[in-house]
Amino acid sequence: MASATKVKTYLAHWFQLGKKLIWRDGTELLPTKIIEGDRYSKEFEECWQKIISINGKGCHLEGNTVTIEELLTSAWSIDDCAVCSMPVPLVKVGIQPLDCVCSDLDNWPNSDLPAPRSPVNNRMQLNNINARLKTKAEKHR
Repeated sequence: MASATKVKTYLAHWFQLGKKLIWRDGTELLPTKIIEGDRYSKEFEECWQKIISINGKGCHLEGNTVTIEELLTSAWSIDDCAVCSMPVPLVKVGIQPLDCVCSDLDNWPNSDLPAPRSPVNNRMQLNNINARLKTKAEKHR
């Protein structure tokens, strides 16, 4: 089963590339800001809560027909695409669709552009780097 966290990350990454969420009535949703500092933006969180409030029924990412509801079942997982390294839905049992969600993007994959990402806690990252450096320094004494 793809966890809600993985599905949320999947949506956040694709939203950063301009993919829209197709709502069950055909409405398209695309938050303008996805990340604010070390967390997801308020706008993205509100979009996510709207999706979760209906358990993802009838909504899917543009370029893919798998609904968010389906992704939250045990039949699907979220893993990195072998072509573009973006999170993509993978069926656990059955035939995997050949196309990636990125197949309709003319400019992707593009190593000249910054890759979509998850929020980063800078303080925690710097503390981890500091701890690794201290460990290396102690080994060389």
